[in-house]
Amino acid sequence: MDILVAFWDGAFGSTYAFWSATLVRATPLLLVGLAVALAFRAGILNIGAEGQLILGAIAAAAVALQLPPAPRVVMVPLMMLAGMAGGAVWAGIAALLRRRFGVLEVISTIMLNFVALAAVSWMVRGPLQEPTRVYPMSETFAAAARWPFLITGQRLHLGIVLGLLAAGALWFVLARTAVGFRIRAIGAGARAAQSAGGVEPERVAARVFLASGALAGLAGASEVGGVTWALYEGISPGHGYTAIAVALLARLDPRWVVVSAVFFGALEAGGASMQREAGVPAVAVQIVTATILLSVLAIAQWRNARRPVGAPE
Repeated sequence: MDILVAFWDGAFGSTYAFWSATLVRATPLLLVGLAVALAFRAGILNIGAEGQLILGAIAAAAVALQLPPAPRVVMVPLMMLAGMAGGAVWAGIAALLRRRFGVLEVISTIMLNFVALAAVSWMVRGPLQEPTRVYPMSETFAAAARWPFLITGQRLHLGIVLGLLAAGALWFVLARTAVGFRIRAIGAGARAAQSAGGVEPERVAARVFLASGALAGLAGASEVGGVTWALYEGISPGHGYTAIAVALLARLDPRWVVVSAVFFGALEAGGASMQREAGVPAVAVQIVTATILLSVLAIAQWRNARRPVGAPE
């Protein structure tokens, strides 16, 4: 009982727990979950959202630390754009390898995750290291580069608004536009979409790859700009991998990604509270996450097996 109480208190037990713990942890999961959902809807197995998030964080930190001082109204949008560009460029490498050389994106994106980890390690020990050269981290951002909080006395920042806007925009594009139809078509069957609908699968896939990377990069920018206010090793505790579970639990629907991200944010916040208050290892939350993911996949497989041939999903 003490464990459950500690979990509830950490995730929902107070306004601070919900706004400043659960929703703050849900913010990067929302943005990266949308990135994964978009890619998967197009049949692209982008497992590299972790690396794309890291590159977005590096790019946003470079803008915050290297550009001349500027007002927040200028600096924050520049950080957003830099983060999106960093993530898109990192995804673009995998997209190029897929289109030019036929390299499976599962392999290339996983490998690029490790390169991204090495890149952030180099940056915080080299070009962006703090002035004393003692700690493997960057200098703390100036006030103008710190993203605004939404509620006085709470840590919830601008990133959650961007995530909600992105979820709404992505749902509209996928459900109501010709672009979304082409994305769904190549996800359902690239050859059929090409032969019957005149869609160019590789061109659409490349654009989706870039958009997916941009969303993941924006998550990295929101983390350094809204939470840490500095760049350091371990800037992401595995958000890119957890986001795969977020997207799959939501069945790749951007609307449900919002709910799924909050759910997993609550798991993380409650897990941290269980570790502090009840002495339960935080790894227990990872076990719960894995169990949920496996259950969702098993149920989906069971439903597909029972569905009559030709029946709609």
